Amino acid sequence: MAFSSDELNFLVYRYLQESGFQHSAYTFGLESHISQSNINGALVPPAALISLIQKGLYYTEAEICVGEDGSELRLLESLSLIDAVMPEIVASRQSQNQQKQNVAKNESQETSGEEDTAIVTPAVTSTETMEPCRNCIETQSDTLTILKGHESEVFICAWNPTTDLLASGSGDSTARIWDMADSSGSPSQLILRHCIKKGGTEVPSNKDVTSLDWNRDGTLLATGSYDGYARIWMLNGRVSSTLGHHKGPIFAVKWNKRGNYILTAGVDKTTIIWDAASGQYKQQFAFHTAPALDVDWQTNNSFASCGTDQCIHVCRLGLDRPVKSFYGHTNEVNAIKWDPQGNLLASCSDDMTLKIWSMKQDTWVHNLQAHTKEIYTIKWSPTGPGTANPNMNLILASASFDSTVLLWDVERGACIHALTKHTEPVFSVAFSPDGKYMASGSFDKFVHLWSTQSGQLVHSYKGTGGIFEVCWNSRGDKIGASASDGSVFVLDLREL
Repeated sequence: MAFSSDELNFLVYRYLQESGFQHSAYTFGLESHISQSNINGALVPPAALISLIQKGLYYTEAEICVGEDGSELRLLESLSLIDAVMPEIVASRQSQNQQKQNVAKNESQETSGEEDTAIVTPAVTSTETMEPCRNCIETQSDTLTILKGHESEVFICAWNPTTDLLASGSGDSTARIWDMADSSGSPSQLILRHCIKKGGTEVPSNKDVTSLDWNRDGTLLATGSYDGYARIWMLNGRVSSTLGHHKGPIFAVKWNKRGNYILTAGVDKTTIIWDAASGQYKQQFAFHTAPALDVDWQTNNSFASCGTDQCIHVCRLGLDRPVKSFYGHTNEVNAIKWDPQGNLLASCSDDMTLKIWSMKQDTWVHNLQAHTKEIYTIKWSPTGPGTANPNMNLILASASFDSTVLLWDVERGACIHALTKHTEPVFSVAFSPDGKYMASGSFDKFVHLWSTQSGQLVHSYKGTGGIFEVCWNSRGDKIGASASDGSVFVLDLREL
């Protein structure tokens, strides 16, 4: 067996993804040309790099426990990874252990006249078990539906806005649409295989599906992929259009409210507005100097974008320069979101700050500093003036790699609740349609359900893999979640 450099690079890329270092994975993938390799990611199991390294340690241990004459030597302590790659340390430990073994053997012969038989045992790995969640109720199995089918990590999921169809996107180069409306049997799944043309035929792209978004009436699904293409899918699983103008992976795809345009952001440092009906691009915006990571529509014709260049640009269709640019972050900007009215723009960054911007001024309105590690994502509550819930205050939620979720009163620029039950990086947060509850998903495998008014944890479920995404359906009675082990699951809140 031998490794190629492409295979090793892919294993490192996957390890970075599984460990929560999403942007490091993107950067490494770009520099090592992962998108140009022909490795089928669906065939690579989770934790493959760790598994191979551990097996290598087992082999190394077994190898140094055998003497030149084929006899077994007792190794009193298991090897660490550092030991295994430093021959002088291994030789020293082997010599010390051999001396100890000889002493023990002599003592044994003196007392019993019999020799011990050396036993070679592999290194023992252990996993910590999490304590039951206190002050909350853990979800029972009859409220849970586990959806199996994906063959790799499931990075994103999103509910259809009008029906109980749940879309999911994975590293196995497929998106899937799960029909959760029929509760009489197993939910059906529609597999959307992302293929590219090679030699005149359609072949699997073998690239991650990185993003997806439903149009407003739920008739079309847009997906973005690491293969550099965005696609528009109909509900029968057929491709309506393939959007191919980016030169590299696509990180974000968003429909505008009217449903006539799609917006994409890519590693090629550009954002593109596409005509959804024709599949042709309307305008390409090349204002970022590094990969564009996220986009969000302000109106049907204007949007904001952010990237690893630490900049935020507000652009409008038809204009060849940004309407406004915001500077102030000191590290890559991971996500941006307009408030429900499109007046305030929130941004979060690896610089551990959350900033609020207004088109009325050049500097930030608030510079919120409370997290101690990178902030991965943000979400506004569907509440406040002009929304369906005008009597509830507008809230902004931020999710961080410091394992916390913070809820903010943006008007005052103050943190109103710190949600601290997670023990690993938090990748996703989602508000219920009425704004009364919020779900959070973390790499500790937990999905927590919180009261936004009291900040109390009201429900909890532990999955089988690290949670990448959580989302609510339009009625607010189901939560979908996607995980690093390839699973997608749905919590039926009506049964709680």
